Amino acid sequence: MINISKLYCDELTPGDWLRYGKYSTEQKTRAVPKKAAERRPVVVWNITRRCNLNCIHCYNNSQNIPAADELTTEEAKEVLQDLSGFDVPVVLLSGGEPLLREDIFDLLAFAGKLGMRTVLSTNGTLITKDIAKKIKKHAVSYVGISLDGIGEVNDKFRGQKGAFEIALRGIKNCRHQDIRTGLRLTLTKSNFHELDKFFNLFDKLNIERACFYHLVPSGRAGDIQNERLTHSQTREAVDLILQKTRRFKEAGKTTDILTVDNHVDGIYLYRKLLSDDSGPELKRQAEKVCKLLTWNGGGLYSSGVGIGCIDFYGNVHPDQFWWHYTFGNVRKRPFSQIWTDPDEPLLKGLRNRGKYIKGRCRLCRYFPGCGGSLRVRADLYFCDPWAPEPECYLTDEEIGL
Repeated sequence: MINISKLYCDELTPGDWLRYGKYSTEQKTRAVPKKAAERRPVVVWNITRRCNLNCIHCYNNSQNIPAADELTTEEAKEVLQDLSGFDVPVVLLSGGEPLLREDIFDLLAFAGKLGMRTVLSTNGTLITKDIAKKIKKHAVSYVGISLDGIGEVNDKFRGQKGAFEIALRGIKNCRHQDIRTGLRLTLTKSNFHELDKFFNLFDKLNIERACFYHLVPSGRAGDIQNERLTHSQTREAVDLILQKTRRFKEAGKTTDILTVDNHVDGIYLYRKLLSDDSGPELKRQAEKVCKLLTWNGGGLYSSGVGIGCIDFYGNVHPDQFWWHYTFGNVRKRPFSQIWTDPDEPLLKGLRNRGKYIKGRCRLCRYFPGCGGSLRVRADLYFCDPWAPEPECYLTDEEIGL
């Protein structure tokens, strides 16, 4: 993740302790990691395949039927027990739609007793007033609700007419319970021109957090390559996100705005701060940004290091998009043992990826702050996890070639 509010506007944001090794409002009693390479992983756990929507860009091909061999309640509790003992900073419960799992609140209650920080990733359409009360009761620290445009654009992507309005109701129910709530949007050709409207909605709902995901061609998303932004469109989208974040800052609004799945955004932001028309204050901010990006390392310490995934079968993956490669299964070995296996080939490679990454990424002057970005995207496009990042939108001249 690239925290635009932190890097571009010098905001104090909740994830700073984990993302940049700095004090943050979310840190509390947790120790700030000395190095990004030493972080325990944020675990994305797809606890069910079942989903009430049929999104055309679903990265794991979720359907409105449960997987035949999903983990039982007791098995899931054993996983939570192990993750707690392994001291993971966050467990993000996703799906499918996690609220369709009948034991979801039993699992949240168990995680709460273990003192774990939990996050829900949901489409929002099932969050009634009663469900929002239960989410609040179980101390879920954050609810991320996915939208993919305004009105009909969202409904087209979600495969259900009226999904936008129902999700809005869910967002409002969460806000009424004072649950920390954020919006999520995957950037595509169908919605990037609606970013102004999306930010207006963000402001109207008085929401603090928004995540803008770059498309990863995993699952059904691999079938919509016509929705990929061109490099110039990506620049246009990131420019607007930067502008809006700056305007919110100038208006005195606290924000936590991030882009996800393309660490190139951090370098693009850094170059913006260093541009010829930037004043001394922005250039000083650029110096801070360079240090923060280098500490974080971008892709160097992401998949297989700072983030991992458990799917609804119990298989462990480097991240939530890398389902075509499995490290092991939690029914056979605990996640903590799988994750620390020194002999797993891809895991070993990801933790030393600087030695293996090829082409323009390896030669880029900004490699220490970008780290070759998202390795799974390179693997999906080129069948090679060490190939250059295909969605790098910086020119050869800009990266020093």
